[in-house]
Amino acid sequence: MQATRVITLATLLSPLLMVNSAWAQNIESSKAVASGQGAPLKVMFAYIGSVSDGGWTLAHERGRLEMQKALGAKVVSASVQNIPESKDAENFMRIATTMGYKMVFGTTFGYGDPMLKVAGEHPEVKFEHASGYKAGANMRTYDVRSYESAYMAGIVAGGMSKTGTLGVVASVPIPEVYRNINSFTLGAQSVNPHIKTRVVWVKAWFDQAKEGAAAKTLIDGGADILFQNTDSAAVLRVAQSQGKRAFGWDNDMSAFGPKAHLGSAVINWGPYYTHAVQQALDGKWTGNGGVWWGVKEGAVDLVSIAPDVPANIKSKVDEVKKGLKAGSFSIWKGPLVNATGEKVLNDGQVADDKFLSGIKFYVAGVSDLGETKK
Repeated sequence: MQATRVITLATLLSPLLMVNSAWAQNIESSKAVASGQGAPLKVMFAYIGSVSDGGWTLAHERGRLEMQKALGAKVVSASVQNIPESKDAENFMRIATTMGYKMVFGTTFGYGDPMLKVAGEHPEVKFEHASGYKAGANMRTYDVRSYESAYMAGIVAGGMSKTGTLGVVASVPIPEVYRNINSFTLGAQSVNPHIKTRVVWVKAWFDQAKEGAAAKTLIDGGADILFQNTDSAAVLRVAQSQGKRAFGWDNDMSAFGPKAHLGSAVINWGPYYTHAVQQALDGKWTGNGGVWWGVKEGAVDLVSIAPDVPANIKSKVDEVKKGLKAGSFSIWKGPLVNATGEKVLNDGQVADDKFLSGIKFYVAGVSDLGETKK
């Protein structure tokens, strides 16, 4: 008679352990926490990077912890770091459902297709995908209007640049990133219409070496102020080492380069995570849609503006912030032309979310230097 096979957690994790053995320890810890008394909602967060990145992943982890504190014993949450945007993400999400997690947050764009597949297999689980566009009956998307904080950072950059040339270290060429580059530029041009922005791509969300190399290329090309849409503090560190100025991204990064730091465009995921999980607890959560929060909802902001930024520039940032909160100010309003001179918004026309979610062009004044070779 064949012996009964016992499927252990290690067996379930074996495809993942070959990639990152730390996942096993993280999930084992999560399982131990989740085995407490009562029946709390079990919520899992999948991260592409490490909470030590000082940026994107740390912001999500802070949001998770804020949600956990707000909802208390009604929820047991856990997070696992360093899950690639690959088949491994699909395997991980499937394992999370096997372990009884009834709500799964995937916090990077590349988790979209893997999540959609696993969601179809597990209609009893609620799935949320950050910065994506694909949804299903038990899957929805969520994002923040980071272009709003990018615009406010641009105001500061436009008021502080001495060369009139700004630099952006860009991550992955998707509408979100184009939108942020352009909004940063529009903010700067609202102060100085002659501002030019140069862009170098790293084609990754987190690659400190490439981020640093891209920053150096931009500085060598005449940029005296740097902005980024990448996850580490490398850009700020390089700016400080070169005597230039830069902004933090996703979190307050002032500690990484205090002499260079002009401000940080931050994301606060806590309000949304608390809202979404509370909806699940109340039986009011629905799929097949998306949520997009900004300054109005307290999801994005520009913080820790440097002391040497002139008072009139700070006042302009405050004015824009109040307008965004009240809904009386529109960043994307015509007349507006792209970098090739084509009109993309007519006089007085305000871009709707459909327009914003499909941006794959540069506004006038932006030039692309390509991908860093290092």
